Amino acid sequence: MIAVNNVSLRFGKRTLFENVNLKFTSGNCYGIIGANGAGKSTFLRLLSGEIETTIGEVSIGKGERISVLKQDHNIYNDYRVIDVVIMGNKRLYEIIEEKNSLYTKEDFSDDDGIKLGELESEFADLNGWQAESDASILLSGLGVDISYHDAIMKDIPAKVKVKVLLAQALFGEPDILLLDEPTNELDLNAKLWLEEFLINFNNTILVVSHDRHFLNKVYTHIVDIDYEKITLFVGNYDFWYKSSELIQKQMKDSNRKKEEKIKELQDFIARFSANASKSRQATSRKKLLDKIVLEDIKPSSRKYPYINFKEDKALGKDVLTIKNLCVSVDGVKIFNNLNLSFNNYDKVAFIGDEVVITTLFKILNGEIIPDSGEIKYGSSVIKSYFPKNHDDYFNSNKNLIDWLKDYSKNDDTEFIRGFLGRMLFSGEEVFKKVNVLSGGEKVRCMISKMMLSGANFLMLNEPTDHLDVETITSLNNALIAFKGAVLFSTHDHEFISTTANRIIDFKGNCKYIDKMMTYEEYLNINVN
Repeated sequence: MIAVNNVSLRFGKRTLFENVNLKFTSGNCYGIIGANGAGKSTFLRLLSGEIETTIGEVSIGKGERISVLKQDHNIYNDYRVIDVVIMGNKRLYEIIEEKNSLYTKEDFSDDDGIKLGELESEFADLNGWQAESDASILLSGLGVDISYHDAIMKDIPAKVKVKVLLAQALFGEPDILLLDEPTNELDLNAKLWLEEFLINFNNTILVVSHDRHFLNKVYTHIVDIDYEKITLFVGNYDFWYKSSELIQKQMKDSNRKKEEKIKELQDFIARFSANASKSRQATSRKKLLDKIVLEDIKPSSRKYPYINFKEDKALGKDVLTIKNLCVSVDGVKIFNNLNLSFNNYDKVAFIGDEVVITTLFKILNGEIIPDSGEIKYGSSVIKSYFPKNHDDYFNSNKNLIDWLKDYSKNDDTEFIRGFLGRMLFSGEEVFKKVNVLSGGEKVRCMISKMMLSGANFLMLNEPTDHLDVETITSLNNALIAFKGAVLFSTHDHEFISTTANRIIDFKGNCKYIDKMMTYEEYLNINVN
């Protein structure tokens, strides 16, 4: 159990939230949502004790252990992977270290023997004999190959480190589990495993995530940070979305009715206040008027960009054909006689081996020359491409207006400013230099570039990285509505499920599965 009592948090003149009173209990998974900058990660840091409240206090149940997902992948570089996982239970790891120190001590004393006995007893109480086995089970569940379990952290790939730190947070059945974006960079199987793990976890869980499928599958409650307050909803993300829309509508409807009543009373008072026979009625209505209070509807911190891909001309039947494609990268065969063709109604999700997917996107866009084979686009195709790594587009000292003019047929400054405004760049932000933009801002710029292209064939490699749930939702809806063809990859389950009508799963070793079906249909037949 973790309780938040009369908590307010301010940074200078800015208030993130105030007068928060909440209790988080065992058996529930609480999803923390809110716009970028609303204070989601900050709220987790406050709960973990990393930062202090401005007012109020956070308390946890007596003797309960909090586990937090670490974000720094390099702090354990010199440690063995299995040991890093066990460090998730700090006390257990301290006992192991102290035991090992005593066992290797040359001048072992009677006091050392007594101490060792106490440590062994506590070690057993903490199920220490199962520690390495439990750690290995977590790592394997997340898809970390057993060959990495005894490796040193600095020697393993960055994406494996992410899973090791997640296993560390999950280790030892903590009483309170705090996870900030745990699904980032996880593959499909690891996400599915994590979902089941958290569904079956019996203690208290608080999670920040932008993954809408995860929000719906795992969460029992939604903790919404908005309007400088924190509101608790029972139910998953979809239930919260409908509930919050209904609440706002009810408040606006209530205010509209009150405003109508206020005008009616004001008109009566103005007409009859000087009339002796009506003065008592006018006085009575004035008292009624004084009692009417309009709801204080603060503007939401959530902002949805307007994303709309409009093709300059319709896409013909001949779109893209790949014949006998052979490609090797650094001596490794990536494709061996790959044959694919794409239709003008295709919205294809590439899943599976990310190296293979990125290589294919680069080949289709001329960044890599294949060893052999043919790539043929139809004559009607106007293509636009969103690369996974797009930093090279922003190696410039131009401001946003001048940068976007380079990709627009209409270079009128007011037109560009209006376009940037739709993509949430307002006021003086349009004069920011593109080389200092954040990851999310760069993605919005790349999407703006694609919208201005008039393309009827879109290719997007991991466009949802760095985006908040509002922008992901807007992009998702735009691709659903798009009349042309789309090839895309993303880790966002909901995005794939609602957009794709065809799945191509690259398995590695030049093997792939190509199915004309939805993602959910594909999962039902291909995931055990």
